[in-house]
Amino acid sequence: MALAQRGLSPAQSTLELTWWGTAGFRVAGPSGVFLIDPFLSRNPSARPILDLKPGQVREADQIFISHGQFDHLLDVPAIAGQTRARVYCDATPAQTLIREGLPASGITRVEEGRGVLDLGWYRAKARPSRHVRFDLPLVLKTLIRVNRRFFSLLPLARDYPAGRVLSWRFETGGLVLRHFGSAGSGSEELADLAEEKIDVLLLPLQGHSRICRIALEYVRILKPGLVIPHHWDDFYPPLSQLVDIRPFLEAIRGAAAEVEVKVPRIGRPFRI
Repeated sequence: MALAQRGLSPAQSTLELTWWGTAGFRVAGPSGVFLIDPFLSRNPSARPILDLKPGQVREADQIFISHGQFDHLLDVPAIAGQTRARVYCDATPAQTLIREGLPASGITRVEEGRGVLDLGWYRAKARPSRHVRFDLPLVLKTLIRVNRRFFSLLPLARDYPAGRVLSWRFETGGLVLRHFGSAGSGSEELADLAEEKIDVLLLPLQGHSRICRIALEYVRILKPGLVIPHHWDDFYPPLSQLVDIRPFLEAIRGAAAEVEVKVPRIGRPFRI
């Protein structure tokens, strides 16, 4: 396996991850649980089906946010309120969370150049990133799908501005995970990240009609040991769509065969 080739022993590389749809993950380690971009309020037409609601989440020590759009932030006040998890995010989503009733005392605003967060069994660090730019073909297809529901869906975009986008680096037991909430990174950002080790790359495939090609470029430059594609689900139709990631998987086999790929099943824990 690619992780074994990087010199990680089974004890070092054992984490339990659960994909919760969109860019959301539950990460369980030796001494606790943290969440990334937890969004569970999928509408009844969402696919694949996730049998989990915000009120059922009872365990989380920290919550990390990549940016403030509704499919990354909407359920955070409820989840943080019932688990007492501390939220780490940029200033814009912090303002949204406070507006939605989460106490400011439970939020840590991640400032530019902030150092490593030592959280006991793991360390976390944020880096400024970018949101993918929606291209015209994708926008037109979305408008056609949404049709007369456009104005009813507009508040989701208006009330949940993205703010500055962050990618998160997590390190535990010699294992390094890098999570992106959106795939808009420029060449300079990726070149800088290529200087560091990335064992597990949590990579979103949403927001552009050529997203599979964009995602492949991340893999080529960052050279992770394992790629976990996410955010390809139809999480809030008709605003969203199911992304066919088969071209991405086929391209990896041809251009980066040394990289392992794990396509997660929604709501099903797996170990790395």
